[in-house]
Amino acid sequence: MKTISFDDFLKVDMRVGKIIKAEDFPEAKKPSYKLTVDFGPLGIKKASAQITKNYKKEELIGKKVIAVVNFPPKQIGKFVSEVLVLGLPKHDECILLTADKDIEIGLRVL
Repeated sequence: MKTISFDDFLKVDMRVGKIIKAEDFPEAKKPSYKLTVDFGPLGIKKASAQITKNYKKEELIGKKVIAVVNFPPKQIGKFVSEVLVLGLPKHDECILLTADKDIEIGLRVL
């Protein structure tokens, strides 16, 4: 495993966001949702997430997730994913990285 400096780590801007909307994404190659995530002072951003096997859309609303907010937008079909919601691999799907306490949205992960 290659090591990085703390300065390299700080280049990755990870923030706490709250999912405010989850929609089906039938055009995606792999089953996915379109997520709308509120990052407080950073605004509302869109993301695509391959989490349909582990989460129902209804249970995602209000969930506080961790996302990388400084990657360039990624075009996925006609949808533009603006942030990368982070997760842990479980077979061919992800388990979301979440904040388990009442933490303010928009805070940076350090």
